[in-house]
Amino acid sequence: MPHFTSYDGTTLFYEVTGTGPALLCLAGGPGADVRDLGSLGGLDAFRTLIMLDGRAAGRSETPEDRAGCAFTAQARDLEELRGRLGIERLDVLAHSAGTLTAQAFAADHPVNTGRLVLVTPAGLVSREADEPDVAAIRARRAADPGTAEAVAAGAEPWHYGAWSEAARRHHEAGGDWPQPPSWLREAFYVRPASEAAAATEAARRAAVRCPVLVVAGAEDGVAGVDKPRHVASCYPAGRLEVLTGSGHWPWVDEPTAFRDLVTGFLAD
Repeated sequence: MPHFTSYDGTTLFYEVTGTGPALLCLAGGPGADVRDLGSLGGLDAFRTLIMLDGRAAGRSETPEDRAGCAFTAQARDLEELRGRLGIERLDVLAHSAGTLTAQAFAADHPVNTGRLVLVTPAGLVSREADEPDVAAIRARRAADPGTAEAVAAGAEPWHYGAWSEAARRHHEAGGDWPQPPSWLREAFYVRPASEAAAATEAARRAAVRCPVLVVAGAEDGVAGVDKPRHVASCYPAGRLEVLTGSGHWPWVDEPTAFRDLVTGFLAD
């Protein structure tokens, strides 16, 4: 399995699948195994997917210093891998928590960033508090027949647009993969030291000129829609697309719509 040693000696593993121009893919979590992304709704028929396991996630190593697991530090891993693969401008697709790593990479290395696809993002400069629309989505869906079924299966019903066979398979597959350490969430979600620092980081995002596609799920009871809308609005070339039948994993709920949306954006 391909791997590389990053700037601090941590070995990170990745898979390569598909055909076409390269697209680096990051899972959420934080600490989700990148196999959680599957083929991204068949996106591997159009792009070569470089599926990177982050630090302390999947098959990658855990650094000696836990601070190396912060999303800001993991952005350096993307630049290391880009250089080793000889890709001049790297297109990146990231899910949920992984979108913070992708956005930090773009802010740190704008010249080396091609296009960003941010799927149900966790926030702009760190994990943002849940918006009121998350509570509204959960309240609206509480009476859905599939909600009780998902809970009975041990799944979070808000993760999926509906408790379908595809959702069930995706949930069950996750049980076969390594689980992240309990401390990773706190280490990953570093926050700006002050409001001024947060404003500076937001301004750095606004200086990113590459095309940015933000994908939200209308039924996403985790990230909601307001948070992705805010993220998209902060980029000069940002664009929001809301998939009506999707939850937090749009490629599971609406694989064809998701694939067509992403391939069209990357081909523009």
